[in-house]
Amino acid sequence: MRTAALGPAERAEALARMSERELDILVVGGGVVGAGTVLDAATRGLSTGIVEARDWASGTSSRSSKLIHGGLRYLEMLDFALVREALKERGLLLQRIAPHLVRPVPFLYPLRHRGWERLYAGSGVALYDVLATASGRGRGLPHHRHLTRRQALRVAPALRKDALVGALQYYDAQMDDARYVAALVRTAAAYGAHAANRARVVGFLREGERVVGARVQDLEQGGEYEIRAKQVVNATGVWTDDTQRLTAERGQFHVRASKGIHLVVPRDRIHSTTGLILRTEKSVLFVIPWGRHWIIGTTDTDWDLDKAHPAASSADIDYLLDHVNSVLAVPLTRDDVEGVYAGLRPLLAGESDATSKLSREHTVAHPVPGLVVVAGGKYTTYRVMAKDAVDEAVHGLDHRVAECTTEEVPLVGAEGYHAMWNARARIAARTGLHVARVEHLLGRYGSLIDEVLELIAADPSLGEPLPCADDYLRAEVVYACTHEGARHLDDVLTRRTRISIETFDRGARSARECAELMAPVLGWDAGQIDREVEHYEKRVEAERESQLQPDDQTADAARLGAPDIVPLQPL
Repeated sequence: MRTAALGPAERAEALARMSERELDILVVGGGVVGAGTVLDAATRGLSTGIVEARDWASGTSSRSSKLIHGGLRYLEMLDFALVREALKERGLLLQRIAPHLVRPVPFLYPLRHRGWERLYAGSGVALYDVLATASGRGRGLPHHRHLTRRQALRVAPALRKDALVGALQYYDAQMDDARYVAALVRTAAAYGAHAANRARVVGFLREGERVVGARVQDLEQGGEYEIRAKQVVNATGVWTDDTQRLTAERGQFHVRASKGIHLVVPRDRIHSTTGLILRTEKSVLFVIPWGRHWIIGTTDTDWDLDKAHPAASSADIDYLLDHVNSVLAVPLTRDDVEGVYAGLRPLLAGESDATSKLSREHTVAHPVPGLVVVAGGKYTTYRVMAKDAVDEAVHGLDHRVAECTTEEVPLVGAEGYHAMWNARARIAARTGLHVARVEHLLGRYGSLIDEVLELIAADPSLGEPLPCADDYLRAEVVYACTHEGARHLDDVLTRRTRISIETFDRGARSARECAELMAPVLGWDAGQIDREVEHYEKRVEAERESQLQPDDQTADAARLGAPDIVPLQPL
C-alpha cells in the first residue's frame, strides 16, 4: 500500500534535495492544479518538486463548494465539451482515483412553473446523465428522476409548499477539497516528488531569456534556496499575474478573481434528506449536505482586494440567507450560521465584464522559455489541466517522456479502501472505537486509517475526541503534523479538519489543546503554543468583525486586522 509522510523532517529534506541537483520540473503553487501537476510529472518518471508559499490548498482549493460536478448550468451556455470533460473526471474520481474521498450526493431542483419548466429542466438533466454515460464513466450514480410536489416534500420537508409545483432529483459528487489536495501532494511524494509548503518563490533564475529555476525563501526555518529546473510551471491560481511579474515579462493572458462565499449551518436547521439547487437572478445556489451540517453557497462577485484572505461581508451573508429562505418553510437567521468562508475563483479575463460569464475553461501558455503557465478551469478538471501543463513543459526537455498516466493512478488511501469499508465492524471491535467513528475515519483517510490507529495504539489518549469538536479525534491533530504537512494551528483547524467552520465558536475552544498536541511534533515551546493560539483567536475575531461590515472594502479592512503568523511580503 503506497503512502508517504509530509512531516517536518521530510519537508526539510525536500528543500535540501531540490537545491542539490537540477529538477526536470519545478511546480510553483500548492493548490489542486499545482498538486495535480507535480503528481502528473512524477508518475511520468520525471524528477519533480513543488513549493507553496503558504499551506497546501490555503487559497481557492480549500474554499470551494466542495463539489465534484459536471457543471449543470454550463449546459445552458451550450458548453457541452466542458460538461462532458468534467463528467468523465467525476466518474474517474468516484470509481478509481479517490473513492475514499469523493462520494455521491443527491440534489433536488424545485420546479416553480407547470408544463414548460419540467420539459426544459428535465431535458437538461437528462442530457447531463447522457453525457456522463457517453464519457464511459457514468456508472456509480443513479439517474435523475421526476418528482411530484408531494414526493419532493417527502424527501425535503423543509421546503415551503408554495415554493414548488414539482421537482427533479439528480446526483453529483462531493469531497473535502483541502484534504483532497493534501492527498495529491502525498501521492506525488510517494512517487518521488519533493514537496515543501511555507516555501515562497521570491524570484526566478534566468540564463539569458530562459527561466532555469527559482529562488525560494524558507518561511519556517529561514534561509534561501536556489532550485534549478529545466522547466518551471506557474500554477498559482489567482496569484498568476503576481507570479508572472517576477519574470518582468508580460503575460499572455490575465486572471481575474471572482469571490464566492459559503455559509455552514447545522444539519437540523434544514429538514431534508437531499441537497438543493436553486436558480438565482445571476447563477445557481446550492444547499449541500456536509456531514452534520449544510453548506449554502455561493455568490459570484468581482474582487480586487486582498487575495490571501478574501472577506465575506454582511451583504454577502444576507444575499445567501435571503435566497435560501425564499424556499424554506422555517427561515434561517444569522444565529443559525456556524461558519462562513470566502474563496476566489481564478477566471480567465477577457470574455465578459461579468465574472459569472468569464471562462471556466483553462489555458496553458509558454510565455518565456523554461516557464509554463496554467490557469483557469474548475476543481473537477484539475487532472486535465495538470496533464496539459506537463505536456507543454516536456516540449522543453531534452529526452523522451512517457504519456500521462494519472487516469490510472489512485491517490494514497484509495487502494484497499472498499475492502476496509466492508471490514469496518471488525476494525471497530479491534480498536474499541464506535463503528460510526471508524466510518468517519475511513472517509477521511481511506486505507491509511491504520496509520492513525497506530498512533492511538501507542497512546490511547489520542483515541479521545477533541473538546468542543467531537467529530475529530486527538490523533487526527497529531497525524496532520506527522503525515499531512500541517505547520501551524490554522492549518489543522481550517484545512486538515474543518473545525473552523463546523463549530459556533469557530474552533476557539479547541485551539489550545490542538496546539499542545502539535507542539511535540513541531518542536514548539510554551511561548510558540501561546503565539499560535493567540494568532488563531485574532483571526477568528477579525473574520467575525469582517462579516458585520456592509461592503467588500470595509470587510477586507477588518479581516486584515489579524496578520498571518508567518508574514508574507508582497510580491
